[in-house]
Amino acid sequence: MPDNLVIVESPAKAKTIQKFLGNDYKVMSSYGHIRDLHKKDFSIDIDNGFEPIYEIPSDKKALVADLKKAAKQAKTVWLASDEDREGEAISWHLYEVLGLKPENTKRIVFHEITKPAIVEAIKHPRAIDINLVNAQQARRVLDRIVGFELSPVLWKKIKPALSAGRVQSVAVRLIAEREKEIRNFKSEPYYRVTSTMQPEGSQASVAAELNTRLKTHDQAVAFLEACRTARFTVGAVTVKPVKKSPAPPFTTSTLQQEAARKLGFSVSQTMRVAQSLYESGLITYMRTDSLNLSNLALGAIGNEIETTLGKQYLKIRKYHTTSKGAQEAHEAIRPTAIAHRDIEGTAQEKKLYNLIWKRTIASQMADAELERTTVDIAVSNRPEHFTATGEVINFDGFLKVYIESTDADATPADMHTLPPMTTGKGMMARDVTATQRFTQQPARYTEASLVRTLEELGIGRPSTYAPTISTIQARGYVEKGESKGTKRDYEVMMLAGDKIETKRKSELTGAEKGKLLPTDVGMVVNDFLMQYFPSILDYNFTAKVENEFDEIAEGKEVWNNEIGKFYKKFHPDIEKVSALRLEHKVGERVLGNDPKTGKPVSVKIGRFGPVVQLGSKDDDEKPQFASLQKDQSIETITLADALKLFEMPRNLGKFEDADVTVAIGRFGPYVKHNGKFVSIPKTMSPQSITLDEACQLIVDKRESEAKKVIATFAEEPELQVLNGRYGPYISYKKQNFKIPKGKDAAQLTLADVRAIVADESNATKSSARRAARAAATKKPAATKQPATRKKKAAKA
Repeated sequence: MPDNLVIVESPAKAKTIQKFLGNDYKVMSSYGHIRDLHKKDFSIDIDNGFEPIYEIPSDKKALVADLKKAAKQAKTVWLASDEDREGEAISWHLYEVLGLKPENTKRIVFHEITKPAIVEAIKHPRAIDINLVNAQQARRVLDRIVGFELSPVLWKKIKPALSAGRVQSVAVRLIAEREKEIRNFKSEPYYRVTSTMQPEGSQASVAAELNTRLKTHDQAVAFLEACRTARFTVGAVTVKPVKKSPAPPFTTSTLQQEAARKLGFSVSQTMRVAQSLYESGLITYMRTDSLNLSNLALGAIGNEIETTLGKQYLKIRKYHTTSKGAQEAHEAIRPTAIAHRDIEGTAQEKKLYNLIWKRTIASQMADAELERTTVDIAVSNRPEHFTATGEVINFDGFLKVYIESTDADATPADMHTLPPMTTGKGMMARDVTATQRFTQQPARYTEASLVRTLEELGIGRPSTYAPTISTIQARGYVEKGESKGTKRDYEVMMLAGDKIETKRKSELTGAEKGKLLPTDVGMVVNDFLMQYFPSILDYNFTAKVENEFDEIAEGKEVWNNEIGKFYKKFHPDIEKVSALRLEHKVGERVLGNDPKTGKPVSVKIGRFGPVVQLGSKDDDEKPQFASLQKDQSIETITLADALKLFEMPRNLGKFEDADVTVAIGRFGPYVKHNGKFVSIPKTMSPQSITLDEACQLIVDKRESEAKKVIATFAEEPELQVLNGRYGPYISYKKQNFKIPKGKDAAQLTLADVRAIVADESNATKSSARRAARAAATKKPAATKQPATRKKKAAKA
């Protein structure tokens, strides 16, 4: 055993660091936290200062034993987990569980995994920062209290298996309130007037737009009528030099936003790829809210710009973070070696690295210098005027490398120039067009725009954005999907020559993809929490809590005192709401009575989601239930729509001497025939689908399944060669096996297929044996932290 043991939290990180250190060092991984609060128990001692009760999970027992053995044999143990609060807590837990001593334990931190950074960190070790540990514990304990006390209230008042979280519930509130804004939005029509004009004596064309919106059809017609006889002349011509500055280097939130816009990555995907780049030593630490770049990095970036682009493109800039609690000692996200323009890795890693590289380089480049020309074009018989604009790039500066995207438009508009025009010069209008437009409803959140809003409100920190968004989707409160939109007619009136032509056109409005939509369950839970626990969902309260965590991290507040203040107000509210007797279930809405039976029809959240109920529990007959379709909501469904759901299942008739029925299940409408099920596509309605259409769906599915089978074997009925989404594969006893490259799936014999299955099965068993050896054999008892151990950690 070497004299030095280095413990990090990730095996990939361990592998990279081991390459930089000599034989005197052994690098091991803790695989994240080696202990945590018990998953199913409350695990907080309320009566003893909210002391957390930690346990070592069963799957970490063997690992802990290995770490203890290695730590005893080493002369010095280096705790090298990440430099944030979570990383500090991992080091503290290692210190406590492994029984380490202050005299031979050293804590080191670095924001990049490179040899110089590791060597420098070893030169400057420090003690565990117990204030950072306490800030992490405070967050963990507070979130556990909210989740464990509030969730049972939701089970009782809404439906079982629901859960609540401090930051997650606020994120759901943002999405739910945006959805309500959209539903209440009243679109107002207006007319946008544009014209293609031509300067006298020139063949060039100029795109111009009226400087005001016309509110009504009559106003638009009157303006076009006036343009028949109007003279158009150039009024003011304004030429202004404009400078554009680059965006600062990436923080966690801006990287998540830009990767979503430019690369189409989800927030969790961005963090997963960034983690891989960091652990491979290619970028600096990816959880940061600092815009700072080290002097060493600035020198390397400056050298790269001068060498590849020229000195005129260089402008060293030092950015400062304005958000409270930002760690200025940390760095922004940047490549560790700016000279490495390209890297080896997966396609996703290459894309994200390229984005980070460009943004980092651009942040230290000169401003782009543009010349913006604005021309007013007067209309002789009207007070309004047209405006034409154009831009010329005199010096591209940072634009040579990188242009920041926006949520509204991920690709900036192309710049265009204007032909020479002087005041008083006549203009000829080739056409004047008034297009009916409508005010736009508020946009639904994307993952990226939600991150930006959370950051602006001071809710959450770099490490919480991705898990928050993943959690609210996993819990079924929010889904990332699409809104179909609705068809809308609009009017286009064009003055060409002496005639006004009017056309009616149609467009799809409100259609969105990849946006965050609240589910019915999410809306009901949000309304309930807003009514009975408004303080938990208050944006200011949630931001205030984050600030208190920052105060704890700086040693200005005692963590369990802050938790105590919160609990004193929160727990009585839980008891009061839990004891409430509600007349109706939360979210239940009575739609009316069934005309045939006179029974009440209501909609509510059932055990498996939103349902329509026909009848009541007081009736002699049991109530009937029907699930809502995916595009239906308990807030907007009508009585007529609800009654149609009870028409299912429908018997359409016979096909091949077997009944064909239509029904709606948890996963949507389907056709059932001969014990087999065929999904009904979104383009068809289960209420109106015909027997012929259903039979065609059945035949189409059969043909599709027939094409799926490449080969079967009489000797082995369970062994098949199939066509899958990603190409041919082997299926055997409900397991799938890859076909090696170079093998023609259609030519495989039974012996070939058996050999492939045997080879893959042996490889899987070897992996399973290795995993079994690493797994724990006994479940540990929960351990409560004695005060003496805390004092020892504080001294470390």
